[in-house]
Amino acid sequence: MALSGIRIIDLTRILAGPFCSMLLADMGADVIKVEAPGKGDPVRGQGAMKDGFSWYYAQFNRNKKSITLDLYADDGRAVLADLLRGADVLIENYRPGVLDRMGFDADRLRQLNPDLIVTSVNGYGSTGPYVDRPSFDFIAQAMSGFMSVNGTVEDGPLRSGPPMSDLVAGLYAAFGTACALAARGRAGGQRVEASLTNGLISMLAYLSAEYFITGTPPVRTGNNHPIVAPYGLFHAADGDVAVAPSNDAFVRRFLEVLDLGHLLDDPDFASNDARMANRERINVLVNEKIGRQTVDHWIEVINKAGVPCGRVMGLDEVFDDPQVLAQDMVLDVPHPGHGDVRMTGFPVKLSGTPCRLRLPAPALGAHTDQVLRDLGYGDDRIDALRRQGTI
Repeated sequence: MALSGIRIIDLTRILAGPFCSMLLADMGADVIKVEAPGKGDPVRGQGAMKDGFSWYYAQFNRNKKSITLDLYADDGRAVLADLLRGADVLIENYRPGVLDRMGFDADRLRQLNPDLIVTSVNGYGSTGPYVDRPSFDFIAQAMSGFMSVNGTVEDGPLRSGPPMSDLVAGLYAAFGTACALAARGRAGGQRVEASLTNGLISMLAYLSAEYFITGTPPVRTGNNHPIVAPYGLFHAADGDVAVAPSNDAFVRRFLEVLDLGHLLDDPDFASNDARMANRERINVLVNEKIGRQTVDHWIEVINKAGVPCGRVMGLDEVFDDPQVLAQDMVLDVPHPGHGDVRMTGFPVKLSGTPCRLRLPAPALGAHTDQVLRDLGYGDDRIDALRRQGTI
């Protein structure tokens, strides 16, 4: 696999950090998840449960091993030091400074392992006036500007349904870690950092570009595109159709399918700027035409014309969709004692070193003894650590 032979010590919990380590584990890395004895990652107790088991936890912690370790105890920190000596990557999502106060500042980590890559996921980054503030997805969506551009003028700012800042930060952290691994032969160990807020700021795309050039914050446009018209959701006889004619060529094809090609001869609709100025008018005309036929009709006809078009699908439809199934984006993963757990599949497809499911999400501390024995710890020492409550 792409990351076979890479060992990662994972101190993360909740979502952004575990998503990062899951992506790397899916690529073949040996990920050792360090959890507090008796408690573990809080996500173990969150979301819908089946037989006392969280499928939310299962989805984001597949392909990992779990050990329990009290990092507030001297013996626990000594075990962590031993783990780091033989590791390639440490991933953590504490607030900036917490790892230092635990005794693992940059100098100590360099002494333990000069080639170690240290990946940090946090709320705002490790510099600036907000460093010590706590942050969660909802706060990052608010403070990144992301929330301000979602929703409509009437309804006000709106969060995205999925926890986007956690997921984007996890993606960037995994990407940065892979880059640092590729550069390690030239640069040695280094620090990788991704934050919830910075990640969403980077995703503002054309909205930030428009603001930089105009100096005017964008108006919330709901399902209408901020800079292209006609584009968005249109109302068929039995539901909504999403249509994305992103340039003049696609707009012409779209309008011709609707027998509205003549609108392009009207100065009010001849250019994108003109259509944006008259968006409500052209949307009314498009909706009047689309409302005469069903969603299925328009999905077939508009796609056949080469214009991107799709139905608005609920999750019950998504996970039964033949394209989604053909892409193996639904996995049924056997979990000992819990039966099959259904989860989303691997979004990145590698032809030579594909992702694969090697391990189900582990029970708390399931691999503690195995990992410590790999470090050379004997049974007597492991038993002593367990009696002390360190593991």
